[in-house]
Amino acid sequence: MDYAVPAPVLPTLTVAGRGERFPVNRVFCVGRNYAAHAREMGKDPDREAPFFFMKPANAVVDAARPASVPYPPKTANYHHEIELVVAIGQGGRDIAVADALKHVYGYAVGLDMTRRDLQLEARDKGRPWEFGKSFALSAPIGVLHRAQDVGHPSAASIALMVNGQPRQSSDIDKLIWSVSECIAYLSVYEALEPGDLIMTGTPEGVNAVVRGDVMQGAIAGLGEIQVSVSA
Repeated sequence: MDYAVPAPVLPTLTVAGRGERFPVNRVFCVGRNYAAHAREMGKDPDREAPFFFMKPANAVVDAARPASVPYPPKTANYHHEIELVVAIGQGGRDIAVADALKHVYGYAVGLDMTRRDLQLEARDKGRPWEFGKSFALSAPIGVLHRAQDVGHPSAASIALMVNGQPRQSSDIDKLIWSVSECIAYLSVYEALEPGDLIMTGTPEGVNAVVRGDVMQGAIAGLGEIQVSVSA
């Protein structure tokens, strides 16, 4: 097929122990899905309906090996958010909570990098978060572990260090909305497709990083990622 302009490169992720790679379709992100993080962002952590925002596919950085992301323009408050990432292997609409995990291909450790100053400015003005959240190279993601190999983790420590110093530490069992519930709720509004990713939210402790900082994140059973901030 001939294209009028060069076709975009398809982002892919490394799959643990496999030769094939996981193609990334869309990236859905759950907002404020840990109560303690909701409080640190000045919001009531009551279990209201989940809400989602999106990142472009070119936000994804394969961080199976130590990776780097550039410090983005137009911000002076660039934040880390460590998250459990869910990869969808089987699409569907109106998925029942009881059936949701059947649609999961695997899990990974990820970072939702955020231009916090732009996000909060947009939030306070009632505007979309795109400039704060949805930009290129803002979602480094580690090795993807197949559910058939590791199961479906419901309790596991999740932590992030910056330059060897602890920043975030919690457990995925503190998710306000579980993986199953997030999948089911999202599928009512948008048919999920193979290759979709769901970033499930971050615990408390988010903070700024600067050029030269090295972030090391981990979720028990899913390995680690190391991401540095370049100029």
